[in-house]
Amino acid sequence: MNAILLMLLGLGGMFLGYVFYSKYVAEKIYKLDPDFRTPAHEFEDGIDFVPTNKYVLWGHHFTSVAGAAPIIGPAIAVIWGWVPAFLWVIFGTIFFAGVHDAGAIWASSRNRARSIGALTGDVVGKRSQSLFMIVIFLVLLMVNAVFATAISGLLINFPSSVVPVWGAIFVALIIGQIIFRKWMNLGTISILGVLALYAMIFAGPEVPLALPETVMGLSDNASWILILFFYAAIASLLPVWMLLQPRDYINGLQLFIGLFLIYGAVLISGPELVAPAFNTNTPEGTPSLVPLLFVTIACGAISGFHGLVASGTTSKQLDKETDARFVGYFGAIGEGSLSLATIIAVTAGFATLADWQAVYHSFGQGGVSAFVSGGAQILQQGLSLDVEISETLLTVMAVLFAGTTMDTGIRLQRYIFQEWGGIYNISWMQKAAPATLLAVGSCLILAFGAGGADGTGGLAIWPLFGTTNQLLAGLTLLVITTMLVRLKRPMYVTLLPLLFLLVMTIYALLIQLKGFYDQADWFLFSLDLLVLIAAIWIALESASALTRIRRENAAENATEAKAKDS
Repeated sequence: MNAILLMLLGLGGMFLGYVFYSKYVAEKIYKLDPDFRTPAHEFEDGIDFVPTNKYVLWGHHFTSVAGAAPIIGPAIAVIWGWVPAFLWVIFGTIFFAGVHDAGAIWASSRNRARSIGALTGDVVGKRSQSLFMIVIFLVLLMVNAVFATAISGLLINFPSSVVPVWGAIFVALIIGQIIFRKWMNLGTISILGVLALYAMIFAGPEVPLALPETVMGLSDNASWILILFFYAAIASLLPVWMLLQPRDYINGLQLFIGLFLIYGAVLISGPELVAPAFNTNTPEGTPSLVPLLFVTIACGAISGFHGLVASGTTSKQLDKETDARFVGYFGAIGEGSLSLATIIAVTAGFATLADWQAVYHSFGQGGVSAFVSGGAQILQQGLSLDVEISETLLTVMAVLFAGTTMDTGIRLQRYIFQEWGGIYNISWMQKAAPATLLAVGSCLILAFGAGGADGTGGLAIWPLFGTTNQLLAGLTLLVITTMLVRLKRPMYVTLLPLLFLLVMTIYALLIQLKGFYDQADWFLFSLDLLVLIAAIWIALESASALTRIRRENAAENATEAKAKDS
């Protein structure tokens, strides 16, 4: 099959989803109100609560939730064939991710921009809140520790990306000042920012930079990880307008340009998909497609991490409530477009089926490196771009996304510690600096405690990320569904995805539990069992909360009917 047809079907489907389905959800289900006073205005402080242009906020939200996951997940999942990955990305984006992301922003903005974790206590119950906070902490711990490892590996393997990756931070700091002080209009600064970023991308191969193999007894990988966490700690304490917003906005523009180049190259070269549509000859040890597909591809279909960003930082910057549709739902469309480009790159970027099979010789292979190499081949064939320049461009795209996710992830983890400080009346923990130290410290303990001197400890618990992340998405959908039931609005748009995720997550956890038992990996077995208990608990809490609220609504309706009759 030609990749052009796959591209047109995927992009066309997501476009129709945004135009029609998101409009229905925004107007009929969430009933977004342009006159509602958002928390960004009510609590404006110039640091975390900042009313923000919806295009700039879209850039922050999209690049924060994207990270490297919309690339890694699909690039691994195509081992089952490109059709299952394609269908889950497209339908997941339209009916799961967009509804989940926009709904999380709406739910948070209607509750003083509180995080989904904090909201759970009021909306569902205190038991669910305690469970939710633990799951959130685990997800953030995994994301921050693993993305630091992924970025470090890319900077080491592609030294030409070092200059543009770190140079983008300085560009963002300058742009942040210009936008905040309104020295230029957004269009002009957007063009200048993108030009500066791409100038550095083209300069990167001319000035490749690499750390020494050992720095003060630490490997280059460990040194990069420490540098990244030092940067993330500082970035998480700065006002959002100074670095977070402008960096994410420019990264968002950079991604759309990157996608335009990839899709343009596909249109020009028309590569064939060499990977099988359904892989009936998967390598030994590959798990079953159902349910593992639905936890392998999270970002790009639906991801619980999105709910953390939506309710943690995005809702504090929402200028108008109606912007939630563009920021949340269209942010999911952007991520789905990246996942679609990844599927094309890792299935049509190889010369032959044998070349593809040489990479996908076992489950877990592919990932970012397959996206970079396959995408570079498509850019070279379609646009005649130098392969090294193409690899640098795609590597920078992946690293910048992962970096923005780390920025936001550390900030969100700081919020979690501050919320715990409020719940348990620990005054010093409610302050930004101590909470940031706790956030970074917990990540470093995982990175170096479980991974030794190399700092790769986050990979130790990464096998549980997919299931834990989708459990978190289920929790977020539970909060949104409960709010809809209380408001006596249709709930099927969130309830059906919630039920699907709970079934697939529990099924996947059971399969993983058996695998860890067979491998005698008692550490992961124990964690998996803990998450499994949490998933079952959530399913029971969901049924209990929804039944209770529907009963309350019925009693209220009966009382109103009696009052009318009398």
